[in-house]
Amino acid sequence: MDFQHFLEYVPHFAQAKLPAMEAHLKMAPFERMESLKNAFSANKEPRMAAVMMLFYPKNGITHLVLIVRNSYEGVHSGQIAFPGGKFETEDENFAMTALRETHEEIGIHLEKMEVIKFFTPTYIPPSNFMVHPFFGICKDEVCFIPQPSEVSSIIELPLSVFLSDKIIIETKLSTSYAKNKNVPAFEIEGHIVWGATAMMLSELKDVLKSVLDADK
Repeated sequence: MDFQHFLEYVPHFAQAKLPAMEAHLKMAPFERMESLKNAFSANKEPRMAAVMMLFYPKNGITHLVLIVRNSYEGVHSGQIAFPGGKFETEDENFAMTALRETHEEIGIHLEKMEVIKFFTPTYIPPSNFMVHPFFGICKDEVCFIPQPSEVSSIIELPLSVFLSDKIIIETKLSTSYAKNKNVPAFEIEGHIVWGATAMMLSELKDVLKSVLDADK
């Protein structure tokens, strides 16, 4: 979709109802569903984080940015994610966390990004993080500067590809809950995107399609 055309829909995206858990459960690993329902039954105090679901123009066409995290000793090693990270005490709010972390990880200046909508927080049991996603836009062409210590590579996903159901698959993965189990996922540029990022992508996709389909 042409980015200027996409911008015409932004006010409608901002007002759209969030499907929340209904969208999340479409892409939640089966073994995680019970954990989501009982996320705080053990009186856990999750750590807070925020991510940016950022749309921008590339050659005039609407794209969504994702990152490939570096390999490291941790549960999210090498995974596909939105730019973002941990809430810091100096952050005014979670939106500022998402903006700051996006700047740090992929080099986009804060003043170039506009936060449009707050999406449903997503709990990640393996790392005990509550992630606050924000839908944002950058109206200018982007020159990414990945942070080498955090980001292995950047995925520039065209909106038309994201909205296609062809990228939704079921695959066998070994998760923190079980080994060699069927898991719903997105297949994006040869990468398997599952778990929390897939759940957030699912809600984002449902919101975009609800607005765009209503205009057909």
